Amino acid sequence: MSRRVVRQSKFRHVFGQPVKADQMYEDIRVSKVTWDSSFCAVNPKFVAIIVESGGGGAFIVLPLAKTGRVDKNHPLVTGHTAPVLDIDWCPHNDNVIASASEDTTVMVWQIPDYVPVRNITEPVVTLEGHSKRVGIISWHPTARNVLLSAGCDNLVILWNVGTGEMLLVLEDMHTDLIYNVGWNRNGSLLVTTCKDKKVRVIDPRKQQIVAERFAPHEGLRPVRALFTREGHIFTTGFTRMSQRELGLWDPKNFEEPIALQEMDTSNGVLLPFYDPDSSIVYLCGKGDSSIRYFEITDEAPYVHYLNTYSSKEPQRGMGFMPKRGLDVSKCEIARFFKLHERKCEPIVMTVPRKSDLFQDDLYPDTPGPEPALEADEWLSGKDAEPILISLRDGYVPVKNRELKVVKKNILDNKPPPGPRRSHSTCNPDRPGLEEVLEEIRALKETVQAQEKRISDLENKLCQFTNGTD
Repeated sequence: MSRRVVRQSKFRHVFGQPVKADQMYEDIRVSKVTWDSSFCAVNPKFVAIIVESGGGGAFIVLPLAKTGRVDKNHPLVTGHTAPVLDIDWCPHNDNVIASASEDTTVMVWQIPDYVPVRNITEPVVTLEGHSKRVGIISWHPTARNVLLSAGCDNLVILWNVGTGEMLLVLEDMHTDLIYNVGWNRNGSLLVTTCKDKKVRVIDPRKQQIVAERFAPHEGLRPVRALFTREGHIFTTGFTRMSQRELGLWDPKNFEEPIALQEMDTSNGVLLPFYDPDSSIVYLCGKGDSSIRYFEITDEAPYVHYLNTYSSKEPQRGMGFMPKRGLDVSKCEIARFFKLHERKCEPIVMTVPRKSDLFQDDLYPDTPGPEPALEADEWLSGKDAEPILISLRDGYVPVKNRELKVVKKNILDNKPPPGPRRSHSTCNPDRPGLEEVLEEIRALKETVQAQEKRISDLENKLCQFTNGTD
């Protein structure tokens, strides 16, 4: 009777490999801001990196193919008056990126397919609603133009970028600084971690906490959390002895963890990146020089260690490519963009296979660029799974689609119900209109009188100068 000793998994031999030197992005002054975000965002068209800049906050956007040394005068995206803390590409438009800053604003930018000549300084829309710096932004996974922001004022705000207005404000839920926010697969729930040591699962439309757990990790340092495809919650944190730890939880039964594993002793916060198609979670510590990866399954011990990619240089940040931006012909299942002090280094994760054919088991259908819902539909209570696409023939990014912002006219809003003060009961709008017209007539007369006076003064001045010449 043969006894299986080694667990069967197609991802057991995944290995990481950095690209060649000429495929890196050199001479980039990566931001030195003290903040636990990834500082880098990538999609199938562009890589965006938060950079050092004098007199405000900026980030650089490079076409993926523009590798090598970056010109020191390369245009930046500059519009914030204080350092940028987080950036995130829109999952439904590869030319739209949002940025959050210490200046309390969130800005949404349209990036052209060509490299601009000058800095991009005008955002498509500026979202103002936070009273302190904004450190977290995240796009809704299935609804068009819905953006989440979380600030140091302990507020989570949901915006409709298409109109530039707030959809929802989640207040009085967090008593301290919010460490991170994550959507579930269809965008019906949020998971948040907070300095008050609680992990919360929130239904944003009902504005209520569905489940919460106090101190999933006993240490005081920041905790990170994300939803898995099955609806479980994966967390990273620290033990009381400052050892790094990971956990897997069922929000329906938050008391006992499904899995809890100690890792190593280090003070860098672990940034988790999750691939729902393969159920692999990659852990990148800020200041570490390695990427550990684990497979999450439904059999004990539930979180299985796969391997570690190690290098000599520590990472300042990390970007994670969506599945549709990978090279399926080389069995690439993940690509990271590791930030050094002065460069960005892509790292490719590959499953070794001998065949050159498309590997169906590695590439199930994955979320594509089309939204499943409009913002109003989602707000009214509808949910929808992401619209999936096949990667069999590779993914070709679509051309630049312009983000249109239609600001609602405040004059179109209906007046509030209730008694209105007016001089006439039969037609209440009439006196107000007559008063405005009368005021316009009076202003016109004033302007004409002033113009006549200026003309007279100019004539007198001409006579005076002619007489003195």
